[in-house]
Amino acid sequence: MPSSVTLIVALGAAVAGFVQGLSGFAFGLVAMSIWVWVIDPQLAAALAVSGALAGQVIAAFTVRRGFAIGLLAPFVLGGLAGVPLGAFLLPHLDIHWFKAVLGAVLVLWCPAMLLSKDLPRITFGGRIADAVVGLGGGVLGGLGGFTGTLPTLWCTLRGYERDVQRTVIQNFNLSMLAVTLVVYVASGLITRSMLPMIALVLPAMLVPALIGARIYVGLSEAGFRRIVLSLLTASGVALLVSALPHLLR
Repeated sequence: MPSSVTLIVALGAAVAGFVQGLSGFAFGLVAMSIWVWVIDPQLAAALAVSGALAGQVIAAFTVRRGFAIGLLAPFVLGGLAGVPLGAFLLPHLDIHWFKAVLGAVLVLWCPAMLLSKDLPRITFGGRIADAVVGLGGGVLGGLGGFTGTLPTLWCTLRGYERDVQRTVIQNFNLSMLAVTLVVYVASGLITRSMLPMIALVLPAMLVPALIGARIYVGLSEAGFRRIVLSLLTASGVALLVSALPHLLR
C-alpha cells in the first residue's frame, strides 16, 4: 500500500481517537470521513470498528462513569438485534446514499439544537423508545462502527446529565462494537489482508484517545453539550462532502 495512504489512515485514526476520547463516541464517523478518500468502504468499516472498540476499552479504564444497568439494558438489547442486520446490509448497501442521508439528518438537526437556548426534552416512549434507538445504533454499528451517533443524539434530547450520558454511550458502544467485531470476523468481513492496517490504526489512536479522555474530565455540562453537538454537525458535513461527489456523477 502506498506510503501516502498509510499516512492518511494513521492520521485519521489519531484524529478519531482524540475525538472519541473527548466525547465518548464518533470514532467511526470521524475516521470514515477521512479514510473514504483513500480506501474502500469495507476496509474502512473494519478499521473503524477495530479502532472504535480499542478506544472504548481505553475509556473504560480512564473515564469510569459507573454502570447503570436499568438505563443501559434497553439500548443494548435493541443494539444486539441491530448489529447483525447492519453487517448483513454492509456488502449490499449503497454506502454513498447512506452517508448522504445520515449526514443530512445531522447537519439539519444538530445545529438547531446547538443554537437553541433551551433544548427540547423528550420524555415519552420510555424503555421501548430507548430500545428502538439502540436498534438503530446497532444497525449503524454493523454498517461501519457508527454505534454512538443515534444514542448520543437521543440522550441529548432526553436531557441526561453529562456523566449519565457518558455512562450510557460508553457502555453501549463498548458492548455493540465488541459484538460487531465478532460478527465481522464470523462473516468474513474482516480478512487476513486487513490485519496490517488494523495493526497500524490501533497504536495511532492510542495516545490521542488518552489525551481526549483527560480533557473530558475538566469539561462543564454546557461545554460537553456544545462539543457533542458540534462534533455531530461536523461529522454530518464530512459525510455529505464524501458522498455528494459520487452521487452527482
